[in-house]
Amino acid sequence: MTFKTPLNETHRAAGAKMVDFGGWDMPINYGSQIEEHHQVRTAVGMFDVSHMTAVDIVGERVREFLGRLLANDVAKLQQPGKALYSCMLNEQGAVIDDLITYFLTARHFRVVVNAGTTDKDLAWIRQQAEGWDLEIKPRRELAMIAVQGPRAREVVCSLLPADQAEVAGALKPFFAAQIGDLFVARTGYTGEDGFEVALPGDQAHEFWDRLVEVGVAPCGLGARDTLRLEAGMNLYGQDMDETVTPLEAGLAWTVAMTDDRDFIGRAALEAQKASGVPWKFTGFILEGRGVLRAGQRIVTDAGDGALTSGGFSPTLQRSIGMGRIPANAGGSCQVDIRGKLLDLRVVRPPFVRNGAACEGVL
Repeated sequence: MTFKTPLNETHRAAGAKMVDFGGWDMPINYGSQIEEHHQVRTAVGMFDVSHMTAVDIVGERVREFLGRLLANDVAKLQQPGKALYSCMLNEQGAVIDDLITYFLTARHFRVVVNAGTTDKDLAWIRQQAEGWDLEIKPRRELAMIAVQGPRAREVVCSLLPADQAEVAGALKPFFAAQIGDLFVARTGYTGEDGFEVALPGDQAHEFWDRLVEVGVAPCGLGARDTLRLEAGMNLYGQDMDETVTPLEAGLAWTVAMTDDRDFIGRAALEAQKASGVPWKFTGFILEGRGVLRAGQRIVTDAGDGALTSGGFSPTLQRSIGMGRIPANAGGSCQVDIRGKLLDLRVVRPPFVRNGAACEGVL
């Protein structure tokens, strides 16, 4: 069965190229993927991300529960609307999913999970919530539109009444607010400023069309992938999964182990740290001609690693990638592209932020 977002017919009417993405019929591009990429980097573009799922968790002990469920610490969320990025781990310390959690009220938090992992995430959350007296409510009736780019906040605010525009415009990064029918979060997956807006599905078409009218370019998942790669953002299912810990996926910064909080997977992570994390996750730039792709072998002086994400960077005009190599590997390495070893330069992601190359990348 293929799922469709409330904007499916809107995409088709606009001539989008549609593909199957984790069981969802989604636009990969509307014409030139590279033009869509540059539109987000230089002005503003938007993505239908309604395939992702908002899940509301409600109850008196919700904060305590999330402190057990997530590797990052929701105790950091003290202001209503504040958001937190975290991994949700299994007992082996590996990543079930990466998600964003929003603190709404003392009894009400919202998590937004990935499309392809929604069913297993809900099953895991409900299993862990047994005995906690919590309500787990997937908000499948909501659509989500990500408006991203240097002009993103300007154009979204231009569509809102003055009082609502003032609230939206004042949101700090990684904060959200319910503004009328819109849940507006200053978050994204592109390395640019902008909003991710959740709204009732039956209002999505009108809001999308109003954004088009003020010059926001519809963009597909192809550009979203090159943007997130340039921004050094992990993709679940490639850069990490249920066989990889956050310590092996460059996500140690999302794990809070400064106190005695007993979150799921903590013991496994502590054991891995004590014995030595076998892999390091890093970025790469191809020195010559060619295209980096996920799955390609990386050759180092300490053994082989692998690219987990790769592609052509429209901003840098270079082929870039991310992946894992042995923790004790030296600075030089090569990639195996169709049997030919080509030199790689090891860099620290991100590659691009706020429209420009990061220091040390070029």
